[in-house]
Amino acid sequence: MSRATGTPRQHAPSALPRLLAARIKGVRRVRRPASPTSPAFDLSYVRSGPRAAVPIVVIPGGPGLGSVLPYRRFRREAAARGLDVIMMEHRGVGLSRADLDGRSLPLSAMRVVDVVDDLAAVLDQEGVERAYISGSSYGSYLAAAFGARHPERVAGMLLDSALQSVADRDAERAMIQELFVDADTRIAAAVRELLEEGSDPRILLGVLRAAYELGGEDLLERLLRQRLHDSHRSTHDDGARRGGSHGSVWTALEAYVDKAESEAHVPGFYEFDLVGAIAFRELGFGPDPDGSPLDPSLTYAPVADRFPRFAGESFDLTSAAAGFDWPIVLLTGTRDLRTPAAVAQRVAATAPDTVLVEIENGHSALESHPLALLHALERLAHGEQERLLAERDLMNTLPRRGLVAGLPRLLHAGARWEAALRS
Repeated sequence: MSRATGTPRQHAPSALPRLLAARIKGVRRVRRPASPTSPAFDLSYVRSGPRAAVPIVVIPGGPGLGSVLPYRRFRREAAARGLDVIMMEHRGVGLSRADLDGRSLPLSAMRVVDVVDDLAAVLDQEGVERAYISGSSYGSYLAAAFGARHPERVAGMLLDSALQSVADRDAERAMIQELFVDADTRIAAAVRELLEEGSDPRILLGVLRAAYELGGEDLLERLLRQRLHDSHRSTHDDGARRGGSHGSVWTALEAYVDKAESEAHVPGFYEFDLVGAIAFRELGFGPDPDGSPLDPSLTYAPVADRFPRFAGESFDLTSAAAGFDWPIVLLTGTRDLRTPAAVAQRVAATAPDTVLVEIENGHSALESHPLALLHALERLAHGEQERLLAERDLMNTLPRRGLVAGLPRLLHAGARWEAALRS
């Protein structure tokens, strides 16, 4: 489809999310009225745990992640800690995908300002005046936007892997360039060699990012060593760098990178085909290459022609942070390549009441280390967020039980197995 029509390759609404959600307690709906850009539709959300005067709103990332189905275990863990949690199903995703006639919402309905007003409507229906707002990755952008638009409704905020501006891509580019291209390390040397051999920079960056964020330098260096071994063997055997004999772990990561964010569609869990309009129109996901060897702006290039062009941000969150007069916890990962710590550090320097906690982690603790996130939310809800500064080691040692928490163990095991087969 053409960019001018703003019509992507869309999936029809699926009945699967409602079938799966039928067994989940606390799922509710609020009618969102028609507007000049959107038909009327029912927005779904879920509330769990013992009721509190000031609940916690948890906003996942993406855009495209569902809320009701993927985070059932997270909500059980939160309820066990006595936390009252509200999670809204983002418009255009899962239980909030279709209009009243059962048709997918149009791209024109996908705007940040409407999403934060959806959240206000959920709080209205629940009779909640103020809440703690927690957002992860893209969800942190929504959390801060909610604070900018509805400041009287924010009791406190947690920004996990903070994303606050289209300009944050500069920090992402700088960290990737320094770590994988400029550094005097075995990892950077291997990356430079792969680039010289003609590896696709977009796919290569995705594999590097996934391996590094999930498993750290040890996993990444092992995978790079095996990848180069396979490449050299292929060249020696065939006289050409065909790239056809990668290790299975590397191949799996390549497939994941090539399809996961822009093409994957798992109803109720991850749906990018509609909300991608926000990513491109307001968050600058479209390609804007700077000529660097590993340019993160190319990540979504294969689907850029399906969505509207970048039209500017609806909020100036960098400036708005100076007026956030509520307590803010900033949670950032030491291995986060998508929203580097520099972003959280800027927010901490701007907002008046912040606690910045850097944990041993990759991107988005909600998916990769939810118990650390819950611990931080408990402290925030009890007005004890300053204690987090002395509890970093404790948070690092908590069990990892998130959506992607088991992947590092699988990747490490797979890489060791492949290395053993080669020895």
